[in-house]
Amino acid sequence: MKKVALAFDLGGTELRAALVDEEGNLLSFSAVPTQAAGGPDAVIRQIELLAATVLAETPDLLPVGIGIGAPGPLDPEAGVVIAAPTLTGWHEVPLADILSNRFQLPVRLENDANAAAVGEWRYGAGRGARSIVFVTVSTGIGGGVIADGRILHGRRGLAAEIGHMTITNEGERCFCGAVGCFEAVASGTALGRRATAHTRQFDGSMLRALSADADVTGRNVVDAARNGDALALELLHAEARWLGIGFTNLLHLYSPDVLVMGGGISHGFDLLHDTIMTTIHDRAMPAYRDVPIVAAQLGRHAGLIGAASLILGSEATSSSEQLSLHGSDNPDADISAGTKEASNG
Repeated sequence: MKKVALAFDLGGTELRAALVDEEGNLLSFSAVPTQAAGGPDAVIRQIELLAATVLAETPDLLPVGIGIGAPGPLDPEAGVVIAAPTLTGWHEVPLADILSNRFQLPVRLENDANAAAVGEWRYGAGRGARSIVFVTVSTGIGGGVIADGRILHGRRGLAAEIGHMTITNEGERCFCGAVGCFEAVASGTALGRRATAHTRQFDGSMLRALSADADVTGRNVVDAARNGDALALELLHAEARWLGIGFTNLLHLYSPDVLVMGGGISHGFDLLHDTIMTTIHDRAMPAYRDVPIVAAQLGRHAGLIGAASLILGSEATSSSEQLSLHGSDNPDADISAGTKEASNG
C-alpha cells in the first residue's frame, strides 16, 4: 500500500490540510479560514474536521503519521507551541501530544518556516543539496536552515529567526520593537509601505491604480515593475539591494550549497535577481559569491509537503524512536483507530 502522511499547515489566516505521498504529491487537499481568535480548542476542532474531509477523499489510504507546521516560536522536540503571535491564547500548548492522543498516530510538529524549508530541500529548489537556507519574503521575512542534512533548531527550536537579524540602524521600527531588522526593511510589507509613501491617492500612478487607490502592496510593486513602471522599478532595485545585504549575512553565517527565496515577493524574483547578485558580489567574501540564489519551486504547498516529509522522509524514519516521539510505541497498531476517529470528525 502507498505510504502517506497527513499534513497540516496552521497559519493565523488559513488552516490547510493534505494527504501527501513519499514523492511529495498532494493526493487530497482542503483549507478553511483559521478560527485564530477562538483559542486552541477551536482550532484543534478545526484540525479534526479538516482531517475528516481530507481522509474521506482517499478512503483506501491510511496515514502512517501526522506532520504539522505551525507559527513559532515553538519547541519541535517537545511538540509544544510556545507563543504563536497570530493565534490567540496559544501559550505552551502541547499540540503534538494532543493530536497524537486524538488520532492515535505519531505526530511531528515543526516551525512553519522550517517545514517549508524541508519541503523545498526534499522536493523543490534545494533538492540534492546537503545544506540550504530558505528565506520567505512576504508579509514578514522568515525562513529555515538545513545544515549538513538536518534542520537547524537551536535552543527550544528558536534558531534561524532570519527576519530579525539587524542589517541597518535606520528605517521603521519592527513589530518586535527593534530598529533595523531585515524584515522591517526588506519584507513585502516594507516594500509596500515605501511605495505608498512615494504616491498619493488618485495621483494617476500605476501603483495606485493597481492598488485601487488604497495602500500599495509589495505585490502591486512587482506587477507595476513587470509593466515597466519607472517608480516601481526603482523601488524594486532598492528592495533587491536590501535583500542582497541580508542574503550576504546568511551566506556568511550558514555557508549553504544554495539559498532559496520564496514568499509573495519571489513572484518578482527575475526582476530582483541581478541586483541581489551584484550586492552579494560587492559585499560577500570571495568564497561565498558563487552560491546560487534561486526561486522556490513548491509555492504555497511547500509547508504541507515539508510537514508530511517529517513523517515520511529519511530523517523521520531513520529510527523507530524518532517516528514514535509523540505517539504510541507501536503506531501501526492504532492507525485504523486513529483514522476512524478522524473520519468521524
